[in-house]
Amino acid sequence: MRRLYSTFAGGWPGIGLILMRTVVALALVSSAGSALLSSPAIPMTILSVLLAAAAILLIIGLFTPIVGTLVALIESCRLVIMPADRLVYLLVATVGAALAMLGPGLWSVDARLFGWKRIEATPRKR
Repeated sequence: MRRLYSTFAGGWPGIGLILMRTVVALALVSSAGSALLSSPAIPMTILSVLLAAAAILLIIGLFTPIVGTLVALIESCRLVIMPADRLVYLLVATVGAALAMLGPGLWSVDARLFGWKRIEATPRKR
C-alpha cells in the first residue's frame, strides 16, 4: 500500500475521503439490503453479500484501492446489465474508482498498517 501513495491525506482532504468512503458504503449497503430482501437468485445473493463486505471494508478503510476497484467494476457491470437506477450505479462506480486512485486517507486502517512509521534506533554501547 505504501508504494501506491506517498502520503495519506489528513486535514480537510482526509475528512473528504472519509465522507466519500462513508457515502459509497451507505449506498452499497442500501443496494445490497434491498436486493437481499427481495429474495433474489443465488448469483444476486452472492453479489449482494460481496457488496456488503466491500461496504464494511470501505467504512474502516482497509484495502481501499482494491475494494474501490472492485466496487467500480461491479457497479459498472450493473450499469450495463440492470436497467433501473443507472445513475446510482454510475455515481457509485465513479466514486469507487476515485477512492481507488486517491487512497483511504489518514484516518483509516490502511494508514495505520501501511503508513510511514518513525523508527528510532537505540544508541550503541561501546
